[in-house]
Amino acid sequence: MLEITRRTMMKGMTLGAALPVLGAATLVRAQQASAAAIPDAFATDYVVKPLSFDPTALDGLSERLMMSHWQNNYSGSVAALNVIKQRLVTALADDTLPAYVYNDLKREHLMRTGSVVLHEFYFDNIASGQARDSELDRALGSAFGSAQTWEREFRRIAAGLGGGSGWVMLGWNTHTSTLENYWMADHMHAPASVQPILVMDMYEHSYHMDFGAAAAQYIDAFMRNVNWSVAAQRLDTARQA
Repeated sequence: MLEITRRTMMKGMTLGAALPVLGAATLVRAQQASAAAIPDAFATDYVVKPLSFDPTALDGLSERLMMSHWQNNYSGSVAALNVIKQRLVTALADDTLPAYVYNDLKREHLMRTGSVVLHEFYFDNIASGQARDSELDRALGSAFGSAQTWEREFRRIAAGLGGGSGWVMLGWNTHTSTLENYWMADHMHAPASVQPILVMDMYEHSYHMDFGAAAAQYIDAFMRNVNWSVAAQRLDTARQA
């Protein structure tokens, strides 16, 4: 009994000594977070993000296709987003402007923001010669029964979007704590509370130059060029958050 009391006392003393240190560390982090300035919502300084892979080294996706996609579609959306934000500043200051006219700009703001963000996730989850990630496959197996079942659904959603527009997203829903595949018709309708894990562009501009209307061939090529380590890291980060 005496030994138990001594251990309890020592544990309490240790915790008591640690608490001021933990409290100080927490305070420092809080101060750092509050000191970090939140960017201006109307800033027009968004810049094009460089490709994270060598566009000449992909398996079945040509350099011409990838550079056209990056330079014209993605970079064009970055430029358009900056223009829209500049227009929003002017429009907000005009008290005579009808609200529905202002909302036309906000619709474009939503679309361009979605295009920029989704394209950046898309390009960042592409790489050549990447091996599957075992931890990610285990997570997919837990969520879908097997990694093969996950891929079957992911591919089926993509095939259904062929010849039209949209995105396929494997995402971690932070609200429901689920790992799911999502169908998205355009840049503006992302699922609520979802962190993208693997994103695939199914707009025709993402494949027509190489494959014409043969979307199935593009889907095969995309799956051969997935950066599985990036997808695994995204899932780890989303689950920790």
